[in-house]
Amino acid sequence: MSGQKTVTPSAEGLAASLTAVKTRGLPPVHLWNPPFCGDIDMRIARDGTWFYEGTPIGRPGLVKLFSSILKKEGKNFFLVTPVEKVGIAVDDAPFVAVDFEVTGEGRTQVLSFTTQVGDTAVASEALPIRVMRDPDTGEPSPYVLVRTELEALIDRKSFYRLVDLGTHHDGWFGVWSSGRFFQIIPSAELP
Repeated sequence: MSGQKTVTPSAEGLAASLTAVKTRGLPPVHLWNPPFCGDIDMRIARDGTWFYEGTPIGRPGLVKLFSSILKKEGKNFFLVTPVEKVGIAVDDAPFVAVDFEVTGEGRTQVLSFTTQVGDTAVASEALPIRVMRDPDTGEPSPYVLVRTELEALIDRKSFYRLVDLGTHHDGWFGVWSSGRFFQIIPSAELP
Protein backbone atom coordinates (compact mmCIF):
# COMPACT_ATOMS: atom_id res chain seq x y z
CA MET A 1 0.00 0.00 0.00
CA SER A 2 1.27 3.43 -0.88
CA GLY A 3 -0.44 5.18 1.99
CA GLN A 4 -2.07 7.60 -0.42
CA LYS A 5 -5.72 8.35 0.10
CA THR A 6 -7.92 7.62 -2.92
CA VAL A 7 -10.04 10.64 -3.79
CA THR A 8 -13.20 10.43 -5.86
CA PRO A 9 -13.50 13.48 -8.12
CA SER A 10 -16.44 15.76 -7.41
CA ALA A 11 -17.69 19.18 -8.43
CA GLU A 12 -17.10 20.43 -4.89
CA GLY A 13 -13.50 19.22 -4.92
CA LEU A 14 -12.84 20.85 -8.28
CA ALA A 15 -14.30 24.15 -7.10
CA ALA A 16 -12.17 24.04 -3.93
CA SER A 17 -8.99 23.26 -5.92
CA LEU A 18 -9.65 26.09 -8.34
CA THR A 19 -10.48 28.59 -5.62
CA ALA A 20 -7.06 27.87 -4.08
CA VAL A 21 -5.34 28.91 -7.33
CA LYS A 22 -5.15 32.69 -7.54
CA THR A 23 -5.25 33.95 -11.14
CA ARG A 24 -6.46 37.01 -12.95
CA GLY A 25 -8.45 36.24 -16.05
CA LEU A 26 -8.66 32.68 -17.27
CA PRO A 27 -6.45 30.08 -15.59
CA PRO A 28 -3.63 28.69 -17.76
CA VAL A 29 -5.29 25.29 -18.33
CA HIS A 30 -3.09 24.78 -21.41
CA LEU A 31 -0.10 24.54 -19.04
CA TRP A 32 -1.73 22.09 -16.65
CA ASN A 33 -1.31 18.37 -17.30
CA PRO A 34 -2.44 16.58 -14.14
CA PRO A 35 -3.33 12.89 -14.07
CA PHE A 36 -6.76 11.82 -15.32
CA CYS A 37 -8.97 11.09 -12.31
CA GLY A 38 -12.01 9.68 -14.13
CA ASP A 39 -15.30 11.05 -15.34
CA ILE A 40 -17.78 12.95 -13.21
CA ASP A 41 -21.51 13.17 -13.77
CA MET A 42 -21.43 16.65 -15.28
CA ARG A 43 -22.98 17.56 -18.61
CA ILE A 44 -23.37 20.70 -20.70
CA ALA A 45 -26.63 20.62 -22.66
CA ARG A 46 -26.94 22.07 -26.17
CA ASP A 47 -28.70 25.15 -24.74
CA GLY A 48 -25.68 25.89 -22.49
CA THR A 49 -27.21 24.60 -19.24
CA TRP A 50 -24.71 22.85 -16.98
CA PHE A 51 -25.92 19.78 -15.06
CA TYR A 52 -24.31 18.01 -12.12
CA GLU A 53 -25.66 14.57 -11.21
CA GLY A 54 -28.70 15.25 -13.41
CA THR A 55 -29.62 18.56 -11.77
CA PRO A 56 -29.07 21.98 -13.39
CA ILE A 57 -26.35 24.01 -11.67
CA GLY A 58 -28.34 27.04 -10.53
CA ARG A 59 -25.44 29.23 -9.40
CA PRO A 60 -24.12 31.29 -12.34
CA GLY A 61 -20.86 31.97 -10.49
CA LEU A 62 -20.19 28.25 -10.14
CA VAL A 63 -20.92 27.64 -13.83
CA LYS A 64 -18.55 30.49 -14.73
CA LEU A 65 -15.89 28.99 -12.45
CA PHE A 66 -16.20 25.55 -14.06
CA SER A 67 -16.25 27.03 -17.57
CA SER A 68 -12.92 28.75 -16.84
CA ILE A 69 -11.18 25.37 -16.38
CA LEU A 70 -12.73 23.65 -19.38
CA LYS A 71 -10.36 22.02 -21.84
CA LYS A 72 -10.87 19.96 -24.99
CA GLU A 73 -8.51 17.21 -26.08
CA GLY A 74 -9.49 15.52 -29.31
CA LYS A 75 -13.24 14.99 -29.04
CA ASN A 76 -13.27 14.83 -25.24
CA PHE A 77 -13.92 17.58 -22.72
CA PHE A 78 -12.30 17.91 -19.30
CA LEU A 79 -12.32 20.14 -16.27
CA VAL A 80 -8.69 20.68 -15.29
CA THR A 81 -7.01 22.02 -12.17
CA PRO A 82 -3.29 21.90 -11.40
CA VAL A 83 -3.83 18.60 -9.55
CA GLU A 84 -6.71 16.78 -11.28
CA LYS A 85 -8.40 16.27 -14.63
CA VAL A 86 -11.92 14.90 -14.93
CA GLY A 87 -14.02 14.09 -17.96
CA ILE A 88 -17.42 15.67 -18.56
CA ALA A 89 -20.08 15.27 -21.26
CA VAL A 90 -20.89 18.03 -23.75
CA ASP A 91 -23.97 17.59 -25.95
CA ASP A 92 -22.81 19.98 -28.71
CA ALA A 93 -20.62 23.02 -28.02
CA PRO A 94 -19.63 23.93 -24.46
CA PHE A 95 -20.77 27.54 -24.83
CA VAL A 96 -23.71 29.41 -26.36
CA ALA A 97 -23.23 32.81 -27.96
CA VAL A 98 -26.28 34.64 -26.65
CA ASP A 99 -25.64 38.04 -28.26
CA PHE A 100 -23.21 40.04 -30.35
CA GLU A 101 -22.29 43.63 -31.05
CA VAL A 102 -21.44 45.11 -34.43
CA THR A 103 -19.02 47.95 -35.02
CA GLY A 104 -18.28 49.34 -38.46
CA GLU A 105 -19.89 48.04 -41.62
CA GLY A 106 -19.14 46.07 -44.75
CA ARG A 107 -15.65 44.58 -44.94
CA THR A 108 -14.50 46.62 -41.95
CA GLN A 109 -17.24 45.50 -39.58
CA VAL A 110 -16.31 43.65 -36.41
CA LEU A 111 -18.60 41.13 -34.71
CA SER A 112 -18.04 40.67 -30.97
CA PHE A 113 -19.94 37.72 -29.45
CA THR A 114 -20.85 37.22 -25.79
CA THR A 115 -21.44 33.76 -24.31
CA GLN A 116 -23.82 32.62 -21.58
CA VAL A 117 -20.91 32.74 -19.11
CA GLY A 118 -19.74 36.22 -20.10
CA ASP A 119 -16.81 35.33 -22.37
CA THR A 120 -16.26 37.59 -25.37
CA ALA A 121 -15.05 36.41 -28.78
CA VAL A 122 -14.33 38.79 -31.66
CA ALA A 123 -14.87 36.85 -34.89
CA SER A 124 -11.57 36.91 -36.76
CA GLU A 125 -8.95 34.70 -38.39
CA ALA A 126 -8.04 33.41 -34.91
CA LEU A 127 -11.67 33.01 -33.73
CA PRO A 128 -13.61 32.00 -36.83
CA ILE A 129 -17.32 31.54 -37.42
CA ARG A 130 -18.33 28.26 -39.04
CA VAL A 131 -21.72 26.92 -40.07
CA MET A 132 -22.50 23.20 -40.17
CA ARG A 133 -25.64 22.02 -41.96
CA ASP A 134 -27.66 18.96 -41.07
CA PRO A 135 -27.24 16.60 -44.05
CA ASP A 136 -30.90 15.53 -43.90
CA THR A 137 -32.74 18.78 -43.16
CA GLY A 138 -30.20 21.39 -44.26
CA GLU A 139 -30.76 23.21 -40.95
CA PRO A 140 -27.73 25.35 -40.04
CA SER A 141 -25.80 25.15 -36.79
CA PRO A 142 -23.55 28.23 -36.52
CA TYR A 143 -20.53 28.35 -34.20
CA VAL A 144 -17.84 30.82 -33.19
CA LEU A 145 -14.54 29.79 -31.63
CA VAL A 146 -14.24 31.26 -28.14
CA ARG A 147 -10.98 29.77 -26.83
CA THR A 148 -8.55 27.10 -27.97
CA GLU A 149 -10.75 24.33 -29.41
CA LEU A 150 -13.80 25.58 -27.46
CA GLU A 151 -16.71 26.83 -29.53
CA ALA A 152 -19.99 28.55 -28.81
CA LEU A 153 -23.17 27.61 -30.63
CA ILE A 154 -24.64 30.89 -31.89
CA ASP A 155 -28.21 31.08 -30.59
CA ARG A 156 -31.12 31.39 -33.00
CA LYS A 157 -31.90 35.09 -32.45
CA SER A 158 -28.24 36.03 -32.94
CA PHE A 159 -27.99 33.88 -36.06
CA TYR A 160 -31.04 35.64 -37.54
CA ARG A 161 -29.32 38.96 -36.83
CA LEU A 162 -26.18 37.66 -38.56
CA VAL A 163 -28.21 36.70 -41.60
CA ASP A 164 -29.63 40.24 -41.70
CA LEU A 165 -26.02 41.52 -41.91
CA GLY A 166 -25.13 38.99 -44.60
CA THR A 167 -23.85 39.74 -48.06
CA HIS A 168 -22.68 37.82 -51.12
CA HIS A 169 -18.97 37.29 -51.82
CA ASP A 170 -17.26 34.86 -54.20
CA GLY A 171 -20.38 32.72 -54.65
CA TRP A 172 -21.21 32.57 -50.96
CA PHE A 173 -23.65 34.33 -48.65
CA GLY A 174 -22.00 35.20 -45.33
CA VAL A 175 -20.76 37.92 -43.03
CA TRP A 176 -17.61 40.00 -42.65
CA SER A 177 -15.74 40.45 -39.39
CA SER A 178 -12.23 41.70 -38.72
CA GLY A 179 -11.47 41.78 -42.46
CA ARG A 180 -12.42 38.14 -43.04
CA PHE A 181 -15.49 36.77 -44.82
CA PHE A 182 -17.26 33.89 -43.06
CA GLN A 183 -19.36 31.66 -45.30
CA ILE A 184 -22.90 30.72 -44.26
CA ILE A 185 -24.42 29.12 -47.37
CA PRO A 186 -23.61 29.00 -51.10
CA SER A 187 -25.41 31.89 -52.84
CA ALA A 188 -26.89 29.49 -55.39
CA GLU A 189 -28.75 27.63 -52.59
CA LEU A 190 -30.65 30.69 -51.43
CA PRO A 191 -34.25 31.02 -52.63
